Amino acid sequence: KTPLGLLTMLSKLCGAAVVVAAVVSPADAFAPGTALPGAVARAGARSGISPMMAAEAKIRLGTRGSPLALAQAYETRRRLAEAFPDELGKEGEHVQINIINTSGDMKLDKALSEIGGKGLFTKELDVALLTNEVDFCVHSMKDVPTYLPEGTHLETMLPREDTRDAFISPKYDSIAALPEGAVIGSASLRRQAQILAVNPGIKCVNFRGNVQTRLRKLDDEVVDATLLALAGLKRMSMTDCITKTLDWDEMLPAVAQGAIGIQVRSDDEKTIKYISALNHAETKTDVSCERSFLATLDGSCKTPIAAQARTKDGIITLKGLVCSPDGTKMFRAEREGPVADFMAMGKDAGEEIRKEAGEQFFVDLQAYVQDIQAANTKPVKA
Repeated sequence: KTPLGLLTMLSKLCGAAVVVAAVVSPADAFAPGTALPGAVARAGARSGISPMMAAEAKIRLGTRGSPLALAQAYETRRRLAEAFPDELGKEGEHVQINIINTSGDMKLDKALSEIGGKGLFTKELDVALLTNEVDFCVHSMKDVPTYLPEGTHLETMLPREDTRDAFISPKYDSIAALPEGAVIGSASLRRQAQILAVNPGIKCVNFRGNVQTRLRKLDDEVVDATLLALAGLKRMSMTDCITKTLDWDEMLPAVAQGAIGIQVRSDDEKTIKYISALNHAETKTDVSCERSFLATLDGSCKTPIAAQARTKDGIITLKGLVCSPDGTKMFRAEREGPVADFMAMGKDAGEEIRKEAGEQFFVDLQAYVQDIQAANTKPVKA
């Protein structure tokens, strides 16, 4: 859709109480200050922030502008309205949604591993939070670095969606069924490595953009197949496109996949009162265990690292994986123990893999990431 078409659609989704503002980006069809037709109006103190104005905002939410990010923002607003209908409105009309463009959203021609990792999806949100332009930020937790800016923290995680990946192809029913030379689109080094471990004869190419863009490229036969997070497809009611859902043994998901996290300023008691009421303790424990594993390995989307934790009856189980980008080397660790030990378990599993793989493995891994131009099949240097 054109920017105006997208804005009109969002305006209808959000109801009459919301006025949608143009998303400021290099491709914006409207110059600053241009009057927009109908119910659409521009707002925002600095470039890159576009408020979806509530009648009288009592709390300001910061989010990326992709359809999935907005779906997560609307879910958060809905939960706030259910928890505080008298203060924030039965429809959440006193929660202002602010769309913030991020570097990751604007640099779609390169792999994340090449341009700095998933922190590119959060740093502008961090700035907006620290400069008091928003009161809290809603994140896909798999995009959030393990170290947050001083003065902020992750207060809450919403109930987690299905964490698995989905294989999507109009021609083939599985990764193993792809023939020699077939092309699969994925910008994720984690997915690429596990794909190549199963089927080393296929080619992995950089494949970024929002869910709709990737599915359109698949329809246009730019690639033969792709993988997407099942959680995002469920949140946007787009599961009809799935060819096969991949269990953990086939494709271990990314750290924190399927979780929505909410970041706040640590001294903002008013906002913390609202946000803390939404926390789902089990999700936060599981994700924190996974992030402890990731932090121990100093990982980001620049490295093929996967981990998943699950709590049941007071016991937490963790599976972790690190692999070479071409899928030829894989190091796994598993832990099970009392839920109270969740942080120690993540760290211990990470230390086991670091010892088994050896420090040179991680040195070589970082050298690979720095040298390749983009995500490719097997390592092809510039």
